[in-house]
Amino acid sequence: MQQQLALVSLLVRDYAEAISFYCNKLGFRLVEDTPQGQKRWVVVAPQGDSGSALLLARASDAEQQAMIGRQGAGRVWLFLQTDDFERDYQRMTAADVQFQEAPRHEPYGTVAVFADLYGNLWDLIERKNT
Repeated sequence: MQQQLALVSLLVRDYAEAISFYCNKLGFRLVEDTPQGQKRWVVVAPQGDSGSALLLARASDAEQQAMIGRQGAGRVWLFLQTDDFERDYQRMTAADVQFQEAPRHEPYGTVAVFADLYGNLWDLIERKNT
């Protein structure tokens, strides 16, 4: 049997602003945008990614809206791994992605925390030996 984690659902306020941020600022590609009545099935993924992606899920009630930007409870909970940290850091900085710290070199690789448009915290990371 083979399994893989394919999608992570991410609560968003608005499909258009989320697609714009993930595709234009982070450089993701729009994999799918299919209307489903009141909802849409919107999937974005990093360029060159081999299987994982985000399902952008528009919050549909007050409880879900309150969780936008808080799905990680204030912790880094999403990790964008790159094969060239400096390239992606410079591109994202030029696109006004808000980094929470300067890049740092750790035993496992180079990393910096950034916030998405809703405040979810991510690591941009180039792991050693990737």
